[in-house]
Amino acid sequence: MAKFEIRKDKAGEFRFNLKARNGQIILSSEGYKVKGSCEKGIESVRKNSQVDERFERKETGTGYRFNLKATNGQVIGTSEVYNSLAAMEKGILSVKTNAPDATVQESDN
Repeated sequence: MAKFEIRKDKAGEFRFNLKARNGQIILSSEGYKVKGSCEKGIESVRKNSQVDERFERKETGTGYRFNLKATNGQVIGTSEVYNSLAAMEKGILSVKTNAPDATVQESDN
């Protein structure tokens, strides 16, 4: 089953990664000062991942990546860099499919 993994980074901020069933990270958050804000970010991903217009598709110097944005335009998650447009679209589909029912788990790392 897919999961959101919450962890505290070296700066003391909370971040989440959405991991697919195979354990691959498909979306990563910004840092949040408070765990509750991180949890609200997860709920925002669940909701906004179901609206295709919330995915901002970008071409980078080394490939393609996407951001998931909230209704206010703020980025709530960023993907890895993909080597093709088709691979990026599969990543977006994976977020749409996995985010709504993913469990939430805290990680020590």
